[in-house]
Amino acid sequence: MVEFKHGKYIALEGRKEIPKPPWGGYLPPDSVSHMMYLDGTVIKGAPYMEFAWFWPTDKVGAESPKPHKHDFDEVLAFFGTDRNDPKDLGAEIELWIGGEQNIMNKSFVACIPAGTEHCPLNILKIWRPVFHVSCGQSSKYF
Repeated sequence: MVEFKHGKYIALEGRKEIPKPPWGGYLPPDSVSHMMYLDGTVIKGAPYMEFAWFWPTDKVGAESPKPHKHDFDEVLAFFGTDRNDPKDLGAEIELWIGGEQNIMNKSFVACIPAGTEHCPLNILKIWRPVFHVSCGQSSKYF
């Protein structure tokens, strides 16, 4: 591989030793592919970011993430993969924010302010792959 002056800002591998959150509320572990986890331990000064695919399944499995809050803003995003209608999520996702239930079936981004309780987060139904991104204004989540 060619070395570049700014190559230190490119991660081909994410953080390896991270506690696996019970992502994919109600989905079994084999229906989630964690693509990359980035934080300040991978690239100095980088914010925390997680990228994952959720795959269609009829099985039920993992527990949902429990209600919690952070001392930083957090963004959770879920994107559908229908190239003819990318706003169609291809799933039904339940996300609680500040004690309020939200159920989405369209691609969405949720910006959760610091100190705001959020979760559980559950994928209630999924019939097409869904791409997920979470990130926060912190160089470390765990």
